Amino acid sequence: MSEHVVTAVEVDYEALPLSAGLGSNMMAGALAGISEHAVMFPIDSIKTRMQVLPTTPSAISKTLYQSLSKVSATEGLATLWRGVNSVILGAGPAHAVYFGTYEIVKEWAGGNRPGHQFAATALGGAAATIASDALMNPFDVVKQRMQLQNSSYATVSQAFRSVYKTEGISAFYVSYPTTLVMTIPFTAVQFTCYEFLKDVINPSGAYSPGTHMVAGGAAGAVAAAVSTPLDVMKTLLQTRGTSKDARIRNASGMLEAGKIVWAQQGLKGFARGLVPRVVTFVPSNALSWVAYEGFKVFLKDP
Repeated sequence: MSEHVVTAVEVDYEALPLSAGLGSNMMAGALAGISEHAVMFPIDSIKTRMQVLPTTPSAISKTLYQSLSKVSATEGLATLWRGVNSVILGAGPAHAVYFGTYEIVKEWAGGNRPGHQFAATALGGAAATIASDALMNPFDVVKQRMQLQNSSYATVSQAFRSVYKTEGISAFYVSYPTTLVMTIPFTAVQFTCYEFLKDVINPSGAYSPGTHMVAGGAAGAVAAAVSTPLDVMKTLLQTRGTSKDARIRNASGMLEAGKIVWAQQGLKGFARGLVPRVVTFVPSNALSWVAYEGFKVFLKDP
């Protein structure tokens, strides 16, 4: 009898995306997204500074710890959180769309069938990225502008108005194709690794925060490392309006951004910010998945 009860609970958890409803999945995704980005924001700020070309020597140091200490000492601890409001405003809706789309497409493609459904989970992740990035990209642009050293923006609304007034609506989406080229494989790798590791570590499918943390963190590390070169190009495009380099200011897309990075830094330029990017995604991805899976259970229908 007890074995039957356990099995029923496990099946209910694995079927949660359907039984809980789209609203619960989207709410879980929104809460997970806000948690993920807010906690790791200071390290993301250092990553952004490392990737900007040309890098101002006073903006960062050789190591992540030294950079965090240097910024805190010279500019104040609050500087590391500048722009976090943009992330919070955008991450909630974007992650709601992200996880909602993922669950719908994964179910449609057969990803909830028994066994490792790599194609279905990858397709779900890619579709989720296309939808969420369209919503998040303008907020990401504002976030990165505010993260830069000596940023002139005091508030998110001021940054939005200033960028729109001086550069037009295109400034918010010039990096969108690059973002998709980066995040579609990132998300496909992340979801595939996560679902695979989750099944390997916890084949019963029972709710297990430890499993979600380990699988999520490992999946985030792999996906972050693989996609760093594209993230460097994305950062160049999103911060181009702040550069004094005419070629950077006029960069119109991913290929031009790649040529600029290659010309100024060579191959090593595409690895700029690798360490803080991976360091950011291991705990943030682990937190995101733990929060998402946990919120799904908490928000599920009676």
